Amino acid sequence: MKIDGKRISLFIEKQVKKEARQLKKKTKTLLSCFLVGISADQISFVKIKSKVAKKLGLEYKLIHLKTFPNFIVFANMIKDEVNNPNVNGIIIQQPLPAQLSTDSIYDYIPVVKEIEGHRKKSIFYPPIGLAVMTVIKYIFSGKKIDKRLFVNLNKDRSFFKKILKNKKIVLLGRGMTGGKPIGHVLQEAKINYINVNSQTINPEEYLKTADIIITAVGKKIIEPSMLKPGVVLINVGLRKENGKLKGDYDENEIKDIASYYTPTPGGVGPIDVAYLYKNLVDAAKLQK
Repeated sequence: MKIDGKRISLFIEKQVKKEARQLKKKTKTLLSCFLVGISADQISFVKIKSKVAKKLGLEYKLIHLKTFPNFIVFANMIKDEVNNPNVNGIIIQQPLPAQLSTDSIYDYIPVVKEIEGHRKKSIFYPPIGLAVMTVIKYIFSGKKIDKRLFVNLNKDRSFFKKILKNKKIVLLGRGMTGGKPIGHVLQEAKINYINVNSQTINPEEYLKTADIIITAVGKKIIEPSMLKPGVVLINVGLRKENGKLKGDYDENEIKDIASYYTPTPGGVGPIDVAYLYKNLVDAAKLQK
């Protein structure tokens, strides 16, 4: 069965919009987004965030640096946004160029405004991880879309522990925008999983026995022969094939093997963006 991520995201957006409307009575809620470079894919991603912000009634500011600044200049630009009292959240579109790509860049953003959950001891969970957990919750809670679908790890740990107790979960990838934040959320939820990456010997042996596979690689890495019947496939990885966005598996190849799978596009991505703005609204509440 194909999981309709857009339908799930629309419900989350509806709830976020209600909260944003309440905040708007007192003050504007503003997200600042840094984009470095002229990658067409990244420009597309920030446009999506801009459209969703407008739909939710939230303010959105894009700081687009078409040429690569040095680290100090970039850090100072981030500090300027941090010191702007009207800015409630700051995100950095990844990947960054090599000279800027370091986890320490997030140390310049205070925890109350670092809404992507990259900082150690962050008060926010990574939206992509929450999106994956929402898909799992949707599947194992009767495919109902209501307020109970929102993932609150403090309240949901026992639920996830119960439904995933005997499930073998494999996470493919460990990148900064996919595998790493998803793994962090799985750990915070006290869920056991196996992380498979490019250094793993015979990765297909882990895949063949997996009940749930979360894949965040960005290449066609999943073949039908690697899967057991009834597996749940959740894709986060993105690649382009003939100008179209694809995931880490061919949907036509796996649709009759998997019990549930997310499509690309229209799967985890829209839910990820919805949770980003949920974090922004929560950040604004804390600051106001």
